[in-house]
Amino acid sequence: MRRPVLLVGQPLLDPLLTLLASDHDVIALWEHPDATHLAGVDAVVWAGEFVLERALIDAMPRLSLIACFTVGYDGVDLALARQRGIAVTHAGDANAQDVADHAIGLMIAHRRWIVGGDRHLRAGKWTIDTKTRTRSMGGARLGIIGMGSIGIAAAERAQAMRMQIGWWGPRDKPTLPWPRADSLDALARQSNIVLVAARADESNRKMISAAIMDMLGPDGLLVNVARGQLVDEEALIAALKSGRLGGAAIDVFDPEPTDPARWADVPNVVLTPHTGGATHEAVGRMAQMLIANLAAHFAGQPLPSPVR
Repeated sequence: MRRPVLLVGQPLLDPLLTLLASDHDVIALWEHPDATHLAGVDAVVWAGEFVLERALIDAMPRLSLIACFTVGYDGVDLALARQRGIAVTHAGDANAQDVADHAIGLMIAHRRWIVGGDRHLRAGKWTIDTKTRTRSMGGARLGIIGMGSIGIAAAERAQAMRMQIGWWGPRDKPTLPWPRADSLDALARQSNIVLVAARADESNRKMISAAIMDMLGPDGLLVNVARGQLVDEEALIAALKSGRLGGAAIDVFDPEPTDPARWADVPNVVLTPHTGGATHEAVGRMAQMLIANLAAHFAGQPLPSPVR
């Protein structure tokens, strides 16, 4: 019986090859970049933040599944996949809790001056005469953009920390206990902290514009754990340098990896290298979900976590 043929797209997915090879014939795209090996491919295993080019899809006439190892799938042309009858899956909410933890950690790190304090002490600037005040988390007005699994998990944590929670998204969710703002502008104006947790696509690229940053203001904090393309990075850097925005805590960038020189002289910012969902536990759950999606697809069973 013919074994399904998988194309694995990115070198960062290399640790999956041995796992996948037990039940499939596996081709690593970075080892075989030409199209000659692709005619027999049945499914692609992909990191969803990378663009899956139409030309690559065209080279795989048997392709019936795009299995994103990641939770995000913004690099996949869903309209093209639907047109060609190709199913698309992702990791569901496998890392939502960990990303929410990271988002709260970024807020605390910035608002309580944990990273800045560490640098201050190491530089020998802490003396008996110096005392820096930080801001309490309790009572802070948190505005969350996007109330999916990550947004809800972050709101639950923030509520336990006595923060005031509001949110905005393009679709109302009446069952949520937190009020939805009338607009993104209104959310920015009413918040001390804005957390970006929305799913990215071409319709919301750079939705966090210079105008939104101005509405958040010189005492406001912008936190992004979603996708770098949702924030106008040039405007963000300008707003931080001018003091029009009080601070930022960023885990995702556009493009990635970001150039460290870009941030060298940017004040009031905490940066992490897209590690929000990258825990051992979450990656394990993502691998399990990938295997489950592949197994269900090739068995003709319902997919555990389809992209609808």
